Amino acid sequence: MIEDQHTQSPLRKRARHTTSIDITASESGQLIMVSEESEGPVRDDAYYMADGSCVLRVQNTIFKVHRSILSKDQSFFGPMFTLPQGEFEEGMSDDHPIVLQGDTAEEFKHFLWALYALPSELTIVRSPKADLSRLIDIAKVSSKYSFKSTETWALDAIQEYLERNMSPLFNDNPLIRMFPTLSTRSSALLESEGQIARLIRLAQMCSHSRLMDTMIQLLQKLMSGSLHYSYLAMTLADEFNLRDLRGAAYLEVMQTSVFVCPGVGNSDTYVEGDVQETSEGPQRLVVSPMQQLRLLSGYHRLSRAWDRLRAVPPQFEHAPSCGATWHQHGCTQSWTDFWKEKTRSEGVLNLDCANVLGRLGIIVKEFDKWGSATYMHHDCKSAARRSIHEKVKQIQQALPDYFTEGGEY
Repeated sequence: MIEDQHTQSPLRKRARHTTSIDITASESGQLIMVSEESEGPVRDDAYYMADGSCVLRVQNTIFKVHRSILSKDQSFFGPMFTLPQGEFEEGMSDDHPIVLQGDTAEEFKHFLWALYALPSELTIVRSPKADLSRLIDIAKVSSKYSFKSTETWALDAIQEYLERNMSPLFNDNPLIRMFPTLSTRSSALLESEGQIARLIRLAQMCSHSRLMDTMIQLLQKLMSGSLHYSYLAMTLADEFNLRDLRGAAYLEVMQTSVFVCPGVGNSDTYVEGDVQETSEGPQRLVVSPMQQLRLLSGYHRLSRAWDRLRAVPPQFEHAPSCGATWHQHGCTQSWTDFWKEKTRSEGVLNLDCANVLGRLGIIVKEFDKWGSATYMHHDCKSAARRSIHEKVKQIQQALPDYFTEGGEY
């Protein structure tokens, strides 16, 4: 093991230098300690302005910009600049900067670009060459420091980018092409997952319902192409309590994967989010213990819901003319016999018992084939068909409630 020489020398101040120790593994597998001296704060090459009146530090970067610019738009900075200062006024020199926490230097630099860019430079955000990551950074920092008009401008630009048919995100198939649907966890897939997560977090932070709806729609489309996106949708839905996305994501994972918890099994270490191929067919997805509990709860509740539904067909109100021209009891019996027969058909039984929506979909198709060979009144047949669709809608709306821990089972 190599010792850091600085640790044995007396403590002393070092101007603009910091010392850190990085623990790394050598080729032989032994742990070694390497001392790394990193330079102190550095001035940004674009936004350290000679005539600037406010010095800011973000991470290890010093910016010097104009207070008049930072005070615009009823921002957070305006009232802050009016606060009384101590012996050393913060923001007047590199030695006493205003330190901003929680941002990266790159994020803040992108934000300053939006404040200082010329009109001709800003037009790029409305073109296919727009930088989505930069727009996200601008919206995020603007929201944090209450630059309301800048935040709105950036969010509108992001929304236009996502909806622009000729953008890399849309092309032939809106909302799909930008995001790969590979079965392996490639760098491109990881990058797209990170971008989607950033956009959803931004929509949540800024309470931008239109952007949130767009991203939920995107994830719902992507889930059918990759289990990685199903897991991402499930995790984000849990994090932000996105009810509609949560039900669809949990259902997709339940129906298309074998889900396991992290740990060691079959000599392989499981890590949450991993997707593994299996010889049986369905891919194996590693989920958290809480997610596994919700998935199992959903399977059990949906299976029980089918048992109840199979036993009693959806109810409908007979047409007024049914009692006058038909035997209403015969109409009801015909509907009951149809339901009893079709819920036991081969196509229905080939689907998993928890696939209630899939089974109801098959029954709808069978109902459409039923034709005139029935003793049901025409208006009653229409009402019965609507009752199946209403049942499908009820289950879809209630899906998030099936995938919850606790409660009745």
